[in-house]
Amino acid sequence: DPYYRFNDVMYRWISLDNWTYSRTFKTHFDVRKWQKVNLVFEGVDTVAQILINNITLGRTDNMFNRYSFDITSMIKEVNFVEVRFLSAVSYAAEQSRCHKAYRIPPACPPPVQKGECHANFIRKEQCSFSWDWGPSFPTQGIWKDVRIEAYNHYHLIYFSVTSFFVKSAQQWSLEIESIFDVVSSKPIAGLVTVNIPKLQTQQTFSVKLQPGEGSIVLLVNINKVRSSTVEAWWPNGHGKQTGYNMTTTFVMETGYQIEKFSKAYFRTVELVQEPIPGSPGLSFYFRINGRPIFIKGSNWIPADSFQDRVTYDILWLLLKSAADANMNALRVWGGGVYEQDEFYDICDEIGIMIWQDFMFACALYPTDQDYLESVRAEVSHQVRRLKSHPSIVLWSGNNENEAAIASNWFSIPYAAREVYIKDYVMLYVKNIREIVLTEDKSRPFIASSPTNGLESVKEGWLSQNPYDTHYGDTHFYDYSNDCWNWTVYPKTRFASEYGFQSWPSFSTIEKVSSTEDWSYTSNFSLHRQHHENGNDQMLQQIGHHFKLPQSTDPVKKFKDMIYLTQVMQAQCIKTETEFYRFSRSEIVKGEGHTMGALYWQLNDIWQAPSWASLEYGGKWKLLHYFAQNFFAPLLPVAYEDKGVLYIYGVSDLHVDHKMTLRVVVHAWSSLEPVCTLAKGSVTVKAQSAVPIYEESINDLLERCRNCTRKSCIVTFCLVGEGGLQSPVNHHFLSSLKDAVGLEKTQLSASVSQQHDTYIFVLQTTAIAPFVSLDVGSIKGRFSENGFLMTEKKKVVMFYPWEPTSVEELEKSLTLTSLVDAV
Repeated sequence: DPYYRFNDVMYRWISLDNWTYSRTFKTHFDVRKWQKVNLVFEGVDTVAQILINNITLGRTDNMFNRYSFDITSMIKEVNFVEVRFLSAVSYAAEQSRCHKAYRIPPACPPPVQKGECHANFIRKEQCSFSWDWGPSFPTQGIWKDVRIEAYNHYHLIYFSVTSFFVKSAQQWSLEIESIFDVVSSKPIAGLVTVNIPKLQTQQTFSVKLQPGEGSIVLLVNINKVRSSTVEAWWPNGHGKQTGYNMTTTFVMETGYQIEKFSKAYFRTVELVQEPIPGSPGLSFYFRINGRPIFIKGSNWIPADSFQDRVTYDILWLLLKSAADANMNALRVWGGGVYEQDEFYDICDEIGIMIWQDFMFACALYPTDQDYLESVRAEVSHQVRRLKSHPSIVLWSGNNENEAAIASNWFSIPYAAREVYIKDYVMLYVKNIREIVLTEDKSRPFIASSPTNGLESVKEGWLSQNPYDTHYGDTHFYDYSNDCWNWTVYPKTRFASEYGFQSWPSFSTIEKVSSTEDWSYTSNFSLHRQHHENGNDQMLQQIGHHFKLPQSTDPVKKFKDMIYLTQVMQAQCIKTETEFYRFSRSEIVKGEGHTMGALYWQLNDIWQAPSWASLEYGGKWKLLHYFAQNFFAPLLPVAYEDKGVLYIYGVSDLHVDHKMTLRVVVHAWSSLEPVCTLAKGSVTVKAQSAVPIYEESINDLLERCRNCTRKSCIVTFCLVGEGGLQSPVNHHFLSSLKDAVGLEKTQLSASVSQQHDTYIFVLQTTAIAPFVSLDVGSIKGRFSENGFLMTEKKKVVMFYPWEPTSVEELEKSLTLTSLVDAV
């Protein structure tokens, strides 16, 4: 396994070599009957020469492009096809050497990443040369389908459907675009019929295809009466993801007829950037089908260094886990790949909105003619391929490259800045943006992330400070300050990246390590950490609130460390996300109206410490269980300011609710609550965050007489009519390392089976913070995990992803709470 121990370094030679893929194939059809025969590569990674029967067809230099070669005159009954690859590493180095006019930084990744140089000189997955969470495996190969297409007259290459709502007419319309390769030298006339049975809509158009690349754009109007019955596509948590079956039939005067089956989705998206009363700057939020939506989710990275290992099942598991944690959006980050069709199909199906970056990240890029031409082909191919997906709500030009120039990451002398600014505008504005706007008028485009949106545009696409909280989105990382302190977080319009690292479970690490690796300070643990000082930063953050493990058994100490990093990460991101959620409706000192929280990052590319909430293989870290709660549609959130406890009612629901707020104070030393308060008829406003409770901590401790900050904890939840209920949330009054009265507890569990689900009944003898259930490498997830146990008994469900049994689960179960990690 390339991921085993130090194999990323051991196998480096593979990427430095040149590899050739070849085979002989028979042609199973009569070549003479066809006017045109193409050899089509959906994806070649990356630099190769393509030959058939020893004749060079052409070259490839872009992993994100589709290549089609005309082999009509060369194909025989028996053929020999070859793809001769050049090492991506040496090609990138060579391209960089040839760019003599000025340097294009960064040259190499930091040494801690153990990566390769000049990734920005090759149109290839940027993180395949290493990243701060991933290994360097610069692959060479045929990473998508290859096929032969033979046709006469005309052939459909791209087909897309996008929807628009015409406000003046109060009706939906569909734009259907078809792009053909037309072989004949004369235009071809014919009829196209579009049929959407469920909307009783059928229209026929007369069309003419021009020779060469002929395209036709059809506008299908859904009449006003039918438009009023259309079910729109909504994000997860806001409605259904309805799609309508649609058949488009092309009957041309020559050649065969084409019948295209597809789905039509109806949804609109606007990125709203408008003045806000009482606040300088502009808003930055998404309106879907006319409704403002708070974006809840994370950032997606490639699920494997070897893309062929990313199956439909793996994608389904990861994306379903996002939806199950109440997420409605993911950002496909610009240092990976444009994901496979199935990825977006699943997002369409389960309501995950996609913020889609173009594949440029954390670097400056060349803009010579050849490079720009390759990028233009890439962008137009990807937009044509993807624009029918209702899940994609935004195109974004790059990751952090505006910030890289604005904050001068690469120490460019002030006098030399102009050339880089010119290149930036040339690439993202004059080329990428221009193509996107031509190809797709149905969704917004921004040039970078973080950006100041319209303000960046006003400043010539490069703002002074792209991190300005009054405009656009922000990325924010701070590993040294105490993460429980909400005042360090930016009260931004939109938080599109923020996060903390943790280690994956022991069962995940175990698969790629050996016994001597199982310590926090082993060579292996250092080797897997690709972020400078990452392992120390985790210790430091843990140290703010928890005692570090002192066990003399090295393996127990390692497992305790893993557990504590996960507790720390979950609690940190909970605090930060809740801050963003409670800031949605208020302006404080000119800042606020936060309308998005996408933490960094959802998934992992290999088994290593990282910012992810899902481990390689899909296992949920404690953070992912916490996300289920901190992204809940209805949530009470608490914070302290100058000795006063404030609780906000946060709601993504579409209507107001009258609810009861229950505030329960517990002493660490007892399972019986110290005092309980129920505040009735609290109005939790639809799609807002409003203060519903405040009390000074002194009054609270006074009211619950036996309490001090160190001996007690506050829990609270919202309860409404008809079973409507929020998760139970908690607020710590002191660091847990200072907690008084926390006792060593006896945790036990009994396991039983009910249909496809397993039931774990937990029992405790004392209050137990951060109770974690772990069943090793048995695939599946619990209904909740990492919780505060304040009652003797608790029932937790386990949903398996593969067959298992009560015996297996009992044998694999480890129960850990904070007092066990000593």
